[in-house]
Amino acid sequence: MSAISKLLARLTQYITEAAMRIFGPNNDSYPNTGVQPFSGEPYKKRAADNW
Repeated sequence: MSAISKLLARLTQYITEAAMRIFGPNNDSYPNTGVQPFSGEPYKKRAADNW
């Protein structure tokens, strides 16, 4: 009976820790990027765009 109890306790802990990792706050340390300046060519409308 003790083995079943320990097995259930370990299984519960495993599932709980997984749920905490999935639904907990993230610890990503990405920098804040903000708005990036445009440095490309402006769009030119062509005849093929009108069909």
